[in-house]
Amino acid sequence: MKTDIQFRLRIRRGDEVVIGPGKIALLEAIAATGSISAAARTLDMSYRRAWLLTDEMNRGLTMPVVEAKSGGSKGGGAALTPTAMEIIARYRAIEKIAQKAAQQDLDALLGMIAR
Repeated sequence: MKTDIQFRLRIRRGDEVVIGPGKIALLEAIAATGSISAAARTLDMSYRRAWLLTDEMNRGLTMPVVEAKSGGSKGGGAALTPTAMEIIARYRAIEKIAQKAAQQDLDALLGMIAR
């Protein structure tokens, strides 16, 4: 059985998680698919849930993270703003830094896990 290490950084504003692992995954899926609905499908969540998470981020941050694109022959879509791209990059960088800083302790913990 494969062992997996995951860091779960969440930044809250009051009771609301403004930045967290699920929202980062949603932003990455929107970037990959160009659409909130397609991103929701890839993450196995409802469009409504994806839209609410996107709206929470847009309201909770100083700059929006997702912009709607006008419809054409294939309909509209969504695009990430430069703010969203920076948030993703910084979030992933923090994960890497945390794992590197904790590597000795992680290795010790992994050594205690039954194989």
